[in-house]
Amino acid sequence: MMSVQGLHWFKSSYSANNGGACVEVAADLVASRGVVPVRDSKCVAGPVLTVASTAFAGFVAGVKSGDLSA
Repeated sequence: MMSVQGLHWFKSSYSANNGGACVEVAADLVASRGVVPVRDSKCVAGPVLTVASTAFAGFVAGVKSGDLSA
């Protein structure tokens, strides 16, 4: 299991501070492990999903291009 303590978590600048459904990501492990840790912003002590950095980049590109809708 990979330790995620001490990572620098952030959420999108589009996320409001109204307690909505947001996730946080940490880019600290992209270069060394090739993964992007993702967690629920309301449950920071909860489980962390690690996504391959290439898959995460594809997800972000899909969101930005409008290929992925809510």
